[in-house]
Amino acid sequence: MSIPILNYAFSTQNQRVDGFEYLPGEEQPKIYTTENLPTAYEMDEIIWSGYRQIFSEHQILSSTNEPFLESQLRFNQITIKDFIKGLLLSQAFRNLNYDVNNNYRFVEMCIQRVLGRDIYNEREKLAFSVLIGSKGLEFFVDVLLNSDEYVDNFGDNTIPYQRRRIIAQRSKGEIPFNLKTPRTGKEFLMKQERPQLLWAGSIRKFRPQEQSPKAGDPALFLNMVTDVSPISLG
Repeated sequence: MSIPILNYAFSTQNQRVDGFEYLPGEEQPKIYTTENLPTAYEMDEIIWSGYRQIFSEHQILSSTNEPFLESQLRFNQITIKDFIKGLLLSQAFRNLNYDVNNNYRFVEMCIQRVLGRDIYNEREKLAFSVLIGSKGLEFFVDVLLNSDEYVDNFGDNTIPYQRRRIIAQRSKGEIPFNLKTPRTGKEFLMKQERPQLLWAGSIRKFRPQEQSPKAGDPALFLNMVTDVSPISLG
């Protein structure tokens, strides 16, 4: 029997507050969509933005390319929403993000990249983590993509983006998600980048021959002195 998703409360975040930015500036996110019949060059940009949103720029390698999904999108056989789902369920995304994180961190990353916002609270992170554990990764992805929040903000034809990162009343906006939440946590960095040496024997210090004590050196008698037990005169 699968566990139903837990209830969690919303918190006030920037994307939930109406803005007054009538004149969007250069810092506002660029919207990539197929609603206006894009040219071949614009389609290249849309596909690139999809990879960059789901994988982030430093993860886009030849191994992350999905030529079949790209071809289907170019010929209008699938929507952008289907393209995003295909990237989330690809083996490359699983290897680079799911397999190197626990469920809690993976949920936070997916909500940022798919819904374009931070998690509301730890309760939300726990609720979706339980969902992954009980029903699997594909079900979790479907819940995000079919949610009212995703449909209302991105629909079928728009690449997700970080919503309202730039605040008009502030000199600086929110930190981009790829900088705030790197793909790998500290506990997995220890396993991936640093060798773990297991040695059951004793560890001996190496001393070059020219630095070894010679005959008559007091260091040769140090062990002898430490083995002598003091005699009590009292």
